[in-house]
Amino acid sequence: MNDISPQFDNRFRRELPGDPETGARRREVVGAAWSAVMPTPVAAPRLLAHSPEVAALLGFDPATVASQEFAEVFGGNALYAGMQPWAANYGGHQFGHWAGQLGDGRAISLGELLANGQRWELQLKGAGPTPYSRGADGRAVLRSSLREFLCSEAMHHLGVPTTRALSLVGTGETVVRDMFYDGHPQAEPGAVVCRVAPSFIRFGSFELPSARGDVGLLRQLVEFCIARDFPELQGSGEALYAQWFAQVCTRTAVMVAHWMRVGFVHGVMNTDNLSILGLTLDYGPYGWVEDYDPDWTPNTTDAQGRRYRFGTQMQVAYWNLVRLAQALSPLFAEVAPLQAGLDAFRDRYAAQERADLVAKLGLGEFREGDAELMAQFQQLLQDGEMDMTLAFRALAEVDSAAPDVAPLEEAFYTADGRERVLPALTDWLQRHAARVRASGQAPQARRAVMQAANPRYVLRNWLAQQAIDRAEQGDLAGIAELLEVMRHPYDEQPGREAFAGKRPEWARERAGCSMLSCSS
Repeated sequence: MNDISPQFDNRFRRELPGDPETGARRREVVGAAWSAVMPTPVAAPRLLAHSPEVAALLGFDPATVASQEFAEVFGGNALYAGMQPWAANYGGHQFGHWAGQLGDGRAISLGELLANGQRWELQLKGAGPTPYSRGADGRAVLRSSLREFLCSEAMHHLGVPTTRALSLVGTGETVVRDMFYDGHPQAEPGAVVCRVAPSFIRFGSFELPSARGDVGLLRQLVEFCIARDFPELQGSGEALYAQWFAQVCTRTAVMVAHWMRVGFVHGVMNTDNLSILGLTLDYGPYGWVEDYDPDWTPNTTDAQGRRYRFGTQMQVAYWNLVRLAQALSPLFAEVAPLQAGLDAFRDRYAAQERADLVAKLGLGEFREGDAELMAQFQQLLQDGEMDMTLAFRALAEVDSAAPDVAPLEEAFYTADGRERVLPALTDWLQRHAARVRASGQAPQARRAVMQAANPRYVLRNWLAQQAIDRAEQGDLAGIAELLEVMRHPYDEQPGREAFAGKRPEWARERAGCSMLSCSS
């Protein structure tokens, strides 16, 4: 470490009531926000990858990261002084239904690290069973751990609010998973990812005590969360709680609007997977929209109902906030302050959506008719089977003085799709160019704004799967290479054009490239 030793101040454990029983025995935990539980040691922890930026943020120097002790700690075999591991207790609505107690089934927080004037909770995912594992083994496989590691960092560099990732440690053990729930389990290499955030408190953290009628614990959790994670808020009682709920609502609005801007689909927006800080949390069956389809979901578990499809993420976030409001209602004499927070969500989302629309289309400012212009382009993307990321990025290359479809040719997945929309797309480009000219912007300035809103590189599932395939064969170079590309998603990166291409045909139906499950 840069300092003599890392400094931990574990307020979550210190200030909130804990489970009197320790250990990983499965149980209902009542009246407590957490349970003390140790990570289960693994056979041969080995550092497979890390984020140098997050390591520096936390005060870990390169020599520390390279040490075997680092691999032991972040593989679950050892602790730094001051670490006090725990698993959090929470509930949640899953696919629209109340699921009762859920909790950290395979996540174990090591402690709250104080570094560079900030507080960071360090949490191992895949570190073994906890009281909340519900019969599962608490482990994670390399493919899912690698996906979470990469996506946490990719999202940060896209400008999307997110948890971060410090490290990926191989366990030297195998984990048995039935990837598609089809009765064909397989042994896969195991791994542990260390994810990092100021807080891992979720909507479901408040839902569980409320559902149990434990208003005392509910109030204690709210006041703790405000004091630790929202210190800028002032006041007391209902007025303070209302300010806080409105903040949660607006942060959630900003997060989801960013998802829509870059084409990200979370895949499993249960209330236990929504962060109270408005950070993207729990990277499971996520994906990026490729050929534009608002009804697409990457989650096999959701393939029939498509509850968590791309186009409904805003509505689902609002639904989840309503569940949170209902959970908090025992702390309020009337519903008006909670409704005000929900209204703030809608207002902030609409404002963010308008700002993103203007930037993505290069319009300078929002005017009447612009929302219709965007909706028409999105419909053309869908009808023409066009790649969302490539199409929006290519718009910046269209000459508004003499618009032509040529820059968008790369975005088409099929010749049939191109033929279907070519006349309408040509007409749309003319109207878009006229609107751009009316904005009065200098072409280079407009292009820069559009490129800053429309990434060149996103973590497409097939790119992650290629890195996974290589890592499972012992070749770790693909992880570092992909991580480096995703550190600069808005820049042109000569020599790395292969990372910006549309989905190859071999990846259309391949497991891990199109649909994924929640199984690991």
